[in-house]
Amino acid sequence: MISIKSDREIEIMKEAGYINYLTHQELKKHLKPGITTNELNDIADKFIRSHGGKPSCLGFEGYPKSICISINDEVVHGIPSNRKIKKGDIVSFDFCTEYKGYNSDSANTYIVGDEAEQNVKDLVKYTEEALYVGLKEIKPGAKIGDIGHAIEEFAHEHGLSVVEALVGHGVGTSIHEDPDVPNFGEKGTGLTLKKGMVIAVEPMLNLGTKEVCILDDGWTIVTEDEMPSAHFEHTVVVTEDGYEILTGDKK
Repeated sequence: MISIKSDREIEIMKEAGYINYLTHQELKKHLKPGITTNELNDIADKFIRSHGGKPSCLGFEGYPKSICISINDEVVHGIPSNRKIKKGDIVSFDFCTEYKGYNSDSANTYIVGDEAEQNVKDLVKYTEEALYVGLKEIKPGAKIGDIGHAIEEFAHEHGLSVVEALVGHGVGTSIHEDPDVPNFGEKGTGLTLKKGMVIAVEPMLNLGTKEVCILDDGWTIVTEDEMPSAHFEHTVVVTEDGYEILTGDKK
């Protein structure tokens, strides 16, 4: 069932989104060679709670940590551990924050240091741009397929593949709600967007094949060819004439 959020609910979700945004900014400060992903997880957990939120990922369907940290060929859902960050790593932070019963969800990808090849730098750059290309399609009366079509077309123009096994989603009192929001598809198809819908748009693009598989930990999803992947995501609300990002700065 797809819910339309009231003005009151959207205001609460803006607060959840702002905590999410601030947490990403805090993590970015600490992302350096030698730090472990467990240490980054603990920084995020403490920061979210100190700002009145809760880390929604913790315990969701049994997930054991507060945030997901995916590195290099890991697409999503990497579990923090004692693994140390190295120069040249491609690191994605993906997590949800809850505030007064409502959630926000966003992801960012970073390259640690300047040692990455140009094609990897392009992967990260174009994946972020693909997110905004998709967001531009959002307005009342538009179709879900318009978002995915725009992302897929942009990705292919830049020689990148689109992960089809994973999609964006609605957000609200649960971190995953209807509808699904694919990063591929046909323009003019799918659900019609309406004012008050809140969705997470999250392109996951790969340098190599679009095919992925899951590791033995039951969570971490990696590219089948072990080529790098990047991931960007915002939670947005459909407005009267477009969209508003809920997981950004308030300025």
